[in-house]
Amino acid sequence: MLYEIVTLSCLPLEQDTVSAGAHRWVSDADASGLLLGAWRTEIGELFQIKLLRAFETPEALEQERARALASTRPFNIDTPSVGLSMERYAPFPFLPPVKPAVFGGVYEFRTYCLKPGGLEPTLAGWERAIEPAHAYTSHLVVNLYALDGPPRITHIWGFSSFAERIELRARHYAQGLWPPVGGPQQIARATSTIALPEAYSPLK
Repeated sequence: MLYEIVTLSCLPLEQDTVSAGAHRWVSDADASGLLLGAWRTEIGELFQIKLLRAFETPEALEQERARALASTRPFNIDTPSVGLSMERYAPFPFLPPVKPAVFGGVYEFRTYCLKPGGLEPTLAGWERAIEPAHAYTSHLVVNLYALDGPPRITHIWGFSSFAERIELRARHYAQGLWPPVGGPQQIARATSTIALPEAYSPLK
C-alpha cells in the first residue's frame, strides 16, 4: 500500500470551490486510489485543502499521477492562484493500514525533515514506542516516509480537541513514554498544521 498527500493552496474565499472541485476529481470514474481523508487547515499554513489517498500498487499511484499531470485542470483547478503539491509516501511497515474512522474532528499533520540516514533509526524508535505509549498512539492515523523530495516523515493524528492532544503529549512526555527514543536526534526541521475534516472526508 502506498499513499499520496495532495495539498491545494488557495486564497481565503476560494476554499469552498477548491474543496468541491477536488472532491469531484477524486470521485471521478477515471480516478484510481481510495480517498481516506480531506481537510481544511486552521492553524499553521492557512487556506489549504489536504487530501489523503491510498493506492494498492505503485502502478495505480503512477496512473493517477499521470492523469493529474496530463490535465489542464488537475483537481478541477480553475484559477492560477491555486497551488498544487502531490507527495508520494510509503507507510511505516509495522503500522496498520488507514481505515475510515472517527477520531474526534481535530487533526494534526506533523512533518519532520530528517537528517541524512535518519529514517532507519526513526523507524526503529517508533516501532519500540508504539505499544508502550498506546494511550497516545491510538490517536495516530498513520505515519509515512516520503518516496521523493527531501528525506522526511509525515504523521497524521486525530483528537477530539486540541486540549486532548496537549494533555496526552504532556502526560506521555512526563512518563518517559514519548517521544520515541532516538527519534528527535534525526530531525533537521519540523512543521505542524492543525486541520479540520471536510464534510465528505471518510476520516472524521
